[in-house]
Amino acid sequence: MARFSLRLQWTLLLIASLVLGIILQLFHLPAALLLGPMIVGTIMGLSGATVRIDKRFFVLAQAVLGCMIGQSLSPGILTPLIQDWPVVLAVLVLTLAASGLSGFLLVRFSHLPGPTGAWGSSPGGASAMVAMAGDFGADVRLVAFMQYLRVLFVATAAAVVARIGLGSSGGTVDLVWFPALQSSFLLTLVVMVAGAWLGQKLRIPSGALLLPALIGAILHGSDVATLQVPEWLLALAYSLIGWSVGLRFTRPIFLLALRTLPQMLVSIFGLMLLCGGLAWMLTRVLHVDLMTAYLATSPGGLDTVAIIAAGTRVDIAFVMALQTLRLFTILLTGPALARFISRYAHARTRTRVRAENTTASTMKTARASQIKPKVTILSGVRLSP
Repeated sequence: MARFSLRLQWTLLLIASLVLGIILQLFHLPAALLLGPMIVGTIMGLSGATVRIDKRFFVLAQAVLGCMIGQSLSPGILTPLIQDWPVVLAVLVLTLAASGLSGFLLVRFSHLPGPTGAWGSSPGGASAMVAMAGDFGADVRLVAFMQYLRVLFVATAAAVVARIGLGSSGGTVDLVWFPALQSSFLLTLVVMVAGAWLGQKLRIPSGALLLPALIGAILHGSDVATLQVPEWLLALAYSLIGWSVGLRFTRPIFLLALRTLPQMLVSIFGLMLLCGGLAWMLTRVLHVDLMTAYLATSPGGLDTVAIIAAGTRVDIAFVMALQTLRLFTILLTGPALARFISRYAHARTRTRVRAENTTASTMKTARASQIKPKVTILSGVRLSP
């Protein structure tokens, strides 16, 4: 694939993503326009493709999602969160505990350094986790691989679960791909660009997504204006995010992670099962459906969960509120958790290494003591002329 020209690689990427996205869309799979480009990007990345998505386009794509989320948020979402704050707090704590357990076991039973395992296992905004990991001594390449591998599995699983759980229609609605553009579309562009720029300028984790969502929610909740996000713009944003995730799976990084890949997969599936259990518990204490609870507790990236939620009939406001709270909780507790895992997860390994070194030293001393008398006897012998 690397021998192909960039023009040919882009052509293959566009055509294959379009074909696969349309096929998945025909099966009413939620987030089909995200999964198609993501799968094609992954295959091409592992095949040695050199095309990459510029970070600025990825940031703008997140801003488009933020504007879409802002249309669904309102001050009313705070009422159930405040009324049921013990349940919300319990879900956040249990999610953090599940993440910590996953990272601890991954580091204990693999050769990964503690910070790498901790940040790689942390659910939330994948790009935010990768950005912070390097500041705490983690291998950014492996953290990125683990984060986006989990995003790939979680996005696929959530879309399939949504397709099965919501019936033959997949919970989708009739879409108008090219609506008449109104003046609110210009406002959407302003909010999108300003929110993306400000989020990057202030270094807010996932700020390119969260700030436009907050601005849009304020405009929508105060009845000042409603943002217009046409479907063709959303489809473009979905494709850019899917390509950005998929093309990160390069062959050198895959070979680097191959040694611990089985442990990574067990860690990812274990975390997904634990969060699925939390979703089931959430439906027992709150008036939310299983699909909403599953997406709200899903350990995927904030942007991919938002795309899947937008493609299904779930309470997207509740999903994004809980996902955002979890993201900031993990950002606040991540450094301490990484230090804890680094200190204790390898304790048994260090003890075993010290024991092996002590045993080797004892054996070496014993061998030396056996040889030394022979040398002494020989040195005391006089050779007659």
